[in-house]
Amino acid sequence: MPNDSRNWFAQGGDAYARYRPDYPDELVRLLARVSPDTRMALDVGCGNGQFTCQLADHFDAVVGLDPSADQLAHAVPHARVQYRGAPAEQLGVADHSISLITAAQAAHWFDLPRFYEEVRRVGVKGAKLALISYGVARLEAGLNERFLAFYKEEIGPYWPPERRLVDSGYAELAFPFYEQPVPRQELRREWDAHAFLGYISTWSATRRARDAGKEQMLVAFSNDLLTLWGDPNRSRTIVWPINIRLGEI
Repeated sequence: MPNDSRNWFAQGGDAYARYRPDYPDELVRLLARVSPDTRMALDVGCGNGQFTCQLADHFDAVVGLDPSADQLAHAVPHARVQYRGAPAEQLGVADHSISLITAAQAAHWFDLPRFYEEVRRVGVKGAKLALISYGVARLEAGLNERFLAFYKEEIGPYWPPERRLVDSGYAELAFPFYEQPVPRQELRREWDAHAFLGYISTWSATRRARDAGKEQMLVAFSNDLLTLWGDPNRSRTIVWPINIRLGEI
């Protein structure tokens, strides 16, 4: 309904689990292939565990760490995953026990020097570290222009400064490890309008805009998007570029 004025952005804690896109399995297979073995992986800043569970399909055991109790309360269960509440700077796992350490859409929040100290402590010989992010979504023509105006001009001021690290594909992050090239990858989804607006509800900038009293700006964008989308139940193609810093510890 083009003039649907529902506030898609007033989501509860389960929105992250429902609306964040998962990563292509090809990426997870690559990480398993380059790791020295597939005994144990550690997913840091695991959120609701989407990527953690993908790792568990290729590793004997996976530990997912996140400091947010709300995120862990909505974590996806998996027989080979153990979730724990812990920050990136205090991993709380045994020395030289981990073959692959990952941080998916999370490393820009870390105190990197302290995190890297912990990575060196917990990694086995030849362990791999992968910092993974995905960039700005690209929508179909006609929708993309309105979305980019929202992203850059309207919601833009409410992004925390760390967001620029994501937009640059983590290229500006210090990465003191032997770096390995990774084939170009992308995230591609066929989503209806409800799913895409739900995804935007998970942004930290959206929460900050709501806290600043910008509810009407968010609702106006949702109405504009729904008008341009047409039938809100129609699936449209959305693409995100995936950026990976892969190194050997």
